Amino acid sequence: MFEVVLITGGSSGIGKSIGEFLIQKGYIVYGTSRNPENYKDSKFPLLALDVKDHKSIENTVKLIVENEGHLDVVINNAGAGITGPVEEIPEFEIKANFETNFFGPINVIKAVLPKMRQQKKGLIINITSIAGYMGLPYRGIYSASKGALELITEVFRMELKDFNIKMTNIAPGDFATNIAAGRYHAPLLEDSPYKKPYGNTLELMNTHVESGSNPLMMAQAVYKIINTKNPKAHYKVGAFMQKFSIVLKRMLPDKVYEKLLLNHYKL
Repeated sequence: MFEVVLITGGSSGIGKSIGEFLIQKGYIVYGTSRNPENYKDSKFPLLALDVKDHKSIENTVKLIVENEGHLDVVINNAGAGITGPVEEIPEFEIKANFETNFFGPINVIKAVLPKMRQQKKGLIINITSIAGYMGLPYRGIYSASKGALELITEVFRMELKDFNIKMTNIAPGDFATNIAAGRYHAPLLEDSPYKKPYGNTLELMNTHVESGSNPLMMAQAVYKIINTKNPKAHYKVGAFMQKFSIVLKRMLPDKVYEKLLLNHYKL
């Protein structure tokens, strides 16, 4: 049985919901935050960790293993949103987003694999996004970083098959969390050729988050996967139409699907 769980980005939103659900089920849960001192009311321990800082990752993994003797499940949940026309997003912001959403999870995975290989078991769950299955207007960098994490998970699954280490993705749709507050927004420039369509799309995206699903759905999905002997490579959690959009992308000609997205975003 899996017992000790590490959740990156466990101070709020999906990560917090997963952690609180798992402790109710009897798991030992450690969450992380860049500023754990700001969350005194957390129902499980929050350790200081920045997925862009190799040393903080190593220290956190070492502390958990010293405390518990093993580390069974790692949930790569820490992530960052980003919006804007690709042309107008500064290069350093694009790189920063990939550092958090793509390289960060890889850093965590690399840090825990030696221990999981030693104990001959482990499960790693990467929280991606339904946005990672398609290029979304004014969310292109986010789509790309989450899509990259989806693909690298497929690679890890094949490379780790001899060590009894399982890995999977869970792609959530829109959930009612505070992700919009922490998202990097390229500014709406008065002289930008994208001002009107980007502004309209930004309002639509924020509306989707505010009316999103309950994060408890993600917690329940994680619990089910932890108790699945051989998890699939990909899971999707969210509203029916958001999940169905992935099916449509596989079925429809590219131009038809592109037209559906343009209509959806009123572009």
